[in-house]
Amino acid sequence: MFDVIGKRHWFYALSLLLTIPGLFFILLSPISDAGLQLTIDYTGGTRWEIKFENPAVTPDEVEQVFAANGLEATAIRTGSGYIEIKTKPIGLQPAPSAAPSAAPSGSAAPSGSAAPSGSAVPSASAGASASATPSAAPSGSPAPSASPGASPSASPSGGPSIGNTELPTDGKLGQMVVALEDKLGPIASQASLTTIGAVVSSDLLRQALILIVVGSLGIVAWITYRFRDVKFGVTALVSLLHDVIVVVGAFAILGTFFHVEIDALFVTAMLTVIGFSVHDTIVVFDRIRENKARHLGEPFDQIVNHSILQTFGRSVTTSLTVVITLLALFLFGGSAISNFILALLIGIIIGTYSSIFVASPLLVDWQAREDRKHGRLVSARAARPRRVSS
Repeated sequence: MFDVIGKRHWFYALSLLLTIPGLFFILLSPISDAGLQLTIDYTGGTRWEIKFENPAVTPDEVEQVFAANGLEATAIRTGSGYIEIKTKPIGLQPAPSAAPSAAPSGSAAPSGSAAPSGSAVPSASAGASASATPSAAPSGSPAPSASPGASPSASPSGGPSIGNTELPTDGKLGQMVVALEDKLGPIASQASLTTIGAVVSSDLLRQALILIVVGSLGIVAWITYRFRDVKFGVTALVSLLHDVIVVVGAFAILGTFFHVEIDALFVTAMLTVIGFSVHDTIVVFDRIRENKARHLGEPFDQIVNHSILQTFGRSVTTSLTVVITLLALFLFGGSAISNFILALLIGIIIGTYSSIFVASPLLVDWQAREDRKHGRLVSARAARPRRVSS
């Protein structure tokens, strides 16, 4: 019989080997360009993916054109010859004012409607559609007109502005199209154009952290209540933190060397990993509770080891079926969900490992510490019946 608990220190060492490099790259993220590479979902900005007719155009040349026009940008080459450009938000319109300015005559004339002579007419909202046609105004009153920068795809500050495959012709982005084509030649096609303001990105980041923290604490509270023992809840939480660090650390390493980015779907992947991992942990813990009542007097480490071996086949088989499905999606599902599937793959594998080789051994060590503290530790040798030789 394989002694998982007896070799738990080897598994602790393996867990440290998996978590420390990733944790190092995670800590590098706020102070350097290495570590986690966040998409504009969390940082705010404009993401523009274009392809030049000249395939020899390099990302460095694109960055130089942006710098010459007063914009700091980072560019990388992606698949199919496209160059992905990320810069500060471009094209977001200022938020509309809360109320129109008062007219000198004491009454306010709404934008786009006829105004009496001599009254001031507030300008059209920046977020208004460019296709809006104002009514004619009498002589002496200026006719309102839509803001020159407004367009059907423009949105208020903080909101996402998502372009299509047509190159922009107005505003700063239109100027950049002209500048790029003057310096580097014609742009063959545009794959995507997305702009997200700082307000939306900060809200997304805060909501993502709240979701993960609340989800983890809720799981721990339920396990503690279900097993009537705080040790089960806390060791499950440590196991979950282990899984989160490994997955996030893996993406920090991949982001440093292969520019793999974390987008909004990553939070969904993390919550799925947390739920799957705790499911495996509960299966093992439930068997430990059953065997503990069934085999009173046996050393706790033996009960836990026996419970792990009883549930090992079920845990591995369940995880393997999920991994095979995810592997098929990763290989044939397309680039749009590849990072999401990769996070699930890493999380499911490491979650199965931690349920067996991290959570249960930690439970044994905590129980042994309590037994020593209260003077009720029974050694495995003393508990085993002696064989009487004839």
